[in-house]
Amino acid sequence: MTEAKAISPRELGERLGRDGGFRLIDVRHYDEFAAVRVRGAECVPLPQLLRRASEWDPSDCLAVICQKDPRSREAVGRLVDAGFTDVCFVEGGTLGCVDEGLPAVRGRRILPLQRQVQIIVGTMILAGLAAGLVYPPLVALAWFGSAGLAMAGITGFCPLARLVARAPWNRAAAEPQTACVAGSCG
Repeated sequence: MTEAKAISPRELGERLGRDGGFRLIDVRHYDEFAAVRVRGAECVPLPQLLRRASEWDPSDCLAVICQKDPRSREAVGRLVDAGFTDVCFVEGGTLGCVDEGLPAVRGRRILPLQRQVQIIVGTMILAGLAAGLVYPPLVALAWFGSAGLAMAGITGFCPLARLVARAPWNRAAAEPQTACVAGSCG
């Protein structure tokens, strides 16, 4: 993999004020993006990056940002491997940009998806156990929740998380995601 090119939050701030264009791609999950983001960032969670990138021109200038750095470095590698030629990541991520004083959009905090799933499965197990005292076949709810949780832990795939991610309170964070910002990666 090619060494990822980096820009500082200060450089990003300077580029935000120039004419010209580049895409500022935020690869965090929607809940993180909804809480705080650099103004003009477009939310494209890392797992969706290559699918969404297939809609872009490989010669587009892309600046990638995450919370601190790791996901944006990984995203740059994926994009370069996919044929994008003008890609960089923002050192220090969103937190570094906020510390630098770049314009930020703060939204409502959403419970992280993992916690939402834990609440749902925990409640389902408790309800199944309690209802099973009255009507024993309802204890199947507890078994079903436990089996689903075990499957998710073993496989790394959680259908409930995918379903909950589509809930209106989670998708609302993604709506203000399309924005191109001024500047240049070059």
